Amino acid sequence: MRLKLLGLLTRSSCVLAEVCRCQSFNKIGCPLLKLSNEVDGTADRTAGKIWNFCPLKTGTPCVTSQCVQVKNWQLLRGKNLMQCTAFATADEYHLGNLCHDLTSHGYVEITSLPRDAANVLVIGTEKSAKDDDAGMIFFFREGAVVFWNVEEKTMKNIMQVLEHHEIQPYEVALVHWENEEMNYRKGEGQSKLHKGEILLNSELDIDEFVLQKFAFSNALCLSVKLAIWESLLDNFVESIQSIPEILKSRRKVKLSHADVMQKIGELFALRHRINLSSDLLITPDFYWDREKLEELYDKTCQFLNINRRVKVMNEKLQHCMELTDLMRNHLNEKHALRLEWMIVILITIEVMFELARVIF
Repeated sequence: MRLKLLGLLTRSSCVLAEVCRCQSFNKIGCPLLKLSNEVDGTADRTAGKIWNFCPLKTGTPCVTSQCVQVKNWQLLRGKNLMQCTAFATADEYHLGNLCHDLTSHGYVEITSLPRDAANVLVIGTEKSAKDDDAGMIFFFREGAVVFWNVEEKTMKNIMQVLEHHEIQPYEVALVHWENEEMNYRKGEGQSKLHKGEILLNSELDIDEFVLQKFAFSNALCLSVKLAIWESLLDNFVESIQSIPEILKSRRKVKLSHADVMQKIGELFALRHRINLSSDLLITPDFYWDREKLEELYDKTCQFLNINRRVKVMNEKLQHCMELTDLMRNHLNEKHALRLEWMIVILITIEVMFELARVIF
């Protein structure tokens, strides 16, 4: 009896050792080895409480658990994930000249977008990062570009070509710092944005495919442009943040009237871009009769917090405007006081001349 118990304990320890070895292989992504058939039924039932064994579809027989199945599914899904990247590089693009330049370099213009999408240029490329989808680039006249599944080398080449068609380009470091990246994949079901990942319906025809990519790209374009403006506003705030402390300590503010007017001009220009010359406050007219595209556009804008960021920026701009108005009034008062003193001095000089003429 003792010998049987000893044998059973020995076989059980072998089972546990095998399970531990399989679990360690699972953590590093290696195939799990099949447990030995020499283990008796009791030991198999004990191990079965921990692992759900089933053979993987490979040449080598192996076992796995539900966790391994989930990991394998995530790995397969990760292989299907592609990347969509957006940059804002300038205030505006010359789309006509850019299109001619890109086509001369071997890229193909995609002309399937409707006519009311006039402020965008769509370019296709065969050099895609993954084979699941063709590479596509959206150039928006507002100075933003969105790459869909384009390899890094091709992106760099296109950015170099783009430099020759930019109006008021931004700093390169700022462009790469304030970019937007989102993963996307093609699959079954309606196209949507879920937890920061774009799903595109694989059954759509090419024209609908381009339209839906345009809707997502339009929202990404707004986000990167807004990120650039947020950075510019932060730099402006940093340049004037010492003024309240200087006024509080009754020290002299070392800003001329021309400097203050320049600051006010910068604020008005930024405020004009955000509230008047962009689509940050309203949905573009393009989506009014395209409900599905409008839903994709709105969902992406909500995910990127466009409305909230615009509201915060306007509040910051309002505070900066109040501060610059205070500075302008302060300088105007100093200028008026200076004029008053000059008038007093001139009157005093005139009185002295009159007295001198009367006396002498």
